[in-house]
Amino acid sequence: MKKIIFVTGTDTGVGKTVLTGLLLAHLRGEGCDALAMKPFCSGGRGDARLLLGLQKGCLTLNEVNPYYYDKPVTPAAAPNPVAFKDVVSRISALSNRCETLLIEGAGGLLSPLGKNYTARELISELNCQTIIVSRNSLGTINHTLLTVEAMRSVAVKQLEIVLMRAEKPDPSSPTNEKLLRQRLGEILIFSLPKLKFQRISPREIENSATFLKKVLARLL
Repeated sequence: MKKIIFVTGTDTGVGKTVLTGLLLAHLRGEGCDALAMKPFCSGGRGDARLLLGLQKGCLTLNEVNPYYYDKPVTPAAAPNPVAFKDVVSRISALSNRCETLLIEGAGGLLSPLGKNYTARELISELNCQTIIVSRNSLGTINHTLLTVEAMRSVAVKQLEIVLMRAEKPDPSSPTNEKLLRQRLGEILIFSLPKLKFQRISPREIENSATFLKKVLARLL
């Protein structure tokens, strides 16, 4: 398989879709044949539609998001959970159509996706670069360290952390990165500023990717 980058998170709503979109826009803007998918969506397909819009007709919505559940629950709670081998097969097929494939996870790292597997097991099977997205606010140190510990249990090799600026920064926000660096010295940690979107759309993501070009290049 070609290069795969898996974007997971410490929780739901931490900014995985925005970061995946930024990375996708940056790669494509640099001439890389990059695609992105979000295998699982629950409760709505807004995240998948954003990624779809950034790929300008290269994929269908069902290729970006093959497994969709209308209720906002973890995918493993669906009546017919998807088999692990089927997800891996979908990812493998799409990765063979591009130079770099970005995969956005659903919820946090250990959210159950099917019978006896989570994003951690997918990452281990794919042996891919992994980016953990964390919310830069109170509680993120504990959540991030636990997520890193879970990743280390499957001997992940390429791991980075991105702190996404919270909507309303709190007193912990200026110190979180420093404290995480002290505990995770060998892991690269990046902080993204608060991005001002009138509304999150492909055009806004592309504009922000241009603004963040240097940090996104380092992250990749």
